[in-house]
Amino acid sequence: MSRPTILHVDLDAFFAAVEQRDRPELRGKPVIVGGGDPTARGVVSAASYEARRYGVHSAMPLRTAYALCPQGIFVPVDGRRYQIASREVMTILRRFTPLVEPISIDEAFLDVTGSRALFGDGPTIAATIKATIREEVGLTASVGVAATKLVAKVASDLRKPDGLVVVPPGDEAAFLAPLPISRLWGVGEKTAGALREFGVTTIGDLAALPDDVLVRRFGKHGASLAARAKGIDADPVGDHDPAKSIGHEHTFDVDTSDREVIERTLLAMAEGVASRLRSAGLRAGTIHVKIRDSSFRTITRQRTLATPTDLTDPIWHTALELARPELRGQRIRLLGVTASHFAERQQLGLFDGSGVVGEGPGDADRRRRATRAEDAIRRRYGDRAMTRARLLGADLPAPFERDPMKPLERRTGMRDAEPGPRPDAPAPARVLLDEVDSEGVEGSEPDGLDSEGDAPGGVD
Repeated sequence: MSRPTILHVDLDAFFAAVEQRDRPELRGKPVIVGGGDPTARGVVSAASYEARRYGVHSAMPLRTAYALCPQGIFVPVDGRRYQIASREVMTILRRFTPLVEPISIDEAFLDVTGSRALFGDGPTIAATIKATIREEVGLTASVGVAATKLVAKVASDLRKPDGLVVVPPGDEAAFLAPLPISRLWGVGEKTAGALREFGVTTIGDLAALPDDVLVRRFGKHGASLAARAKGIDADPVGDHDPAKSIGHEHTFDVDTSDREVIERTLLAMAEGVASRLRSAGLRAGTIHVKIRDSSFRTITRQRTLATPTDLTDPIWHTALELARPELRGQRIRLLGVTASHFAERQQLGLFDGSGVVGEGPGDADRRRRATRAEDAIRRRYGDRAMTRARLLGADLPAPFERDPMKPLERRTGMRDAEPGPRPDAPAPARVLLDEVDSEGVEGSEPDGLDSEGDAPGGVD
């Protein structure tokens, strides 16, 4: 049998590239995504290549980025637009093969071994994908082509932006040999420091070490290092184990002890977690909260629910009950809400409750119908089309994770709704959830959406 043909597709400076695509005045300028105020607390989520020339990179504090590049244009994260662009790209990738493994919002592996008869060899498919992404989505991508995921990933990173690097089968070890050891999966600062004791600075140096030396020094990890240094990687393209939890965190610009601010922040995060649970068709049995105070002391608390849920209120109330005893006048730097221990969504029984104290079966049923209507409207008009009255003026960012295509969604076959209006489309009027009459929402889904709030024929 012929060796596999694996592609690694990586969008270039993704968040910053989307901003430059949608705002022509930013093109060619140093764009730094992470926050509109460079003097505020926060970190860089992405930097355009123009900003990278000044030493700015992701995960860097915004204040450091501003010191390096004071002429940079700082913009806040717009998760919804990045998710839309990501899904458009993933849809393009699936035209060439069903074997697509997204590993983050801006990159994916493809196994195109079985696609040669239709689309040509690996380099031809890679070039076609790059051209299609540029034409249809307005972004550039770098692609690595190899016989293994490991080598394809390394190759895609060598000639950014807009690169295409092909490693012929059998040339994996020679391709990797001159590269610095830091480019190899599984080699962080500590491992690299330990390898320097053996005179190892390149991947070729590592490949030349006897396997038993590495095993004695690093145990089982040493055996995998030896194989990777030679370009050996038997990991197939496909879904990995599903995520075991989902959560959102928020770092305050200024440490706060204001109970109202803290409770509204927990509410916003609970709403984001609940929305993702419903999209994935899951309910959570355990709720966790994370609290970090101004002295960087971090506390985590958790509670198992009597009944698994995918609704905002029981998640929020549980988070409040867990958080309140730990506040006691402390100034809070960071809050987080996480859900775990998933159960598949099931048909509601006659006597199912919502998990909200004091609610009977009828109340729970009305609340769930209202939630379905809310989800339908948000899917069609965007996450900010509806909000709770308590969150008005809270100035909280929409909950967003860098990887919205985590295995949680992939495992459950999450169907994405229509991408919604483009950034330049007029925003619909916002509806205040606290004012919704839950008894009057049945049948109120917008045209084109079914009763579950999903768009017919959704992608992914």
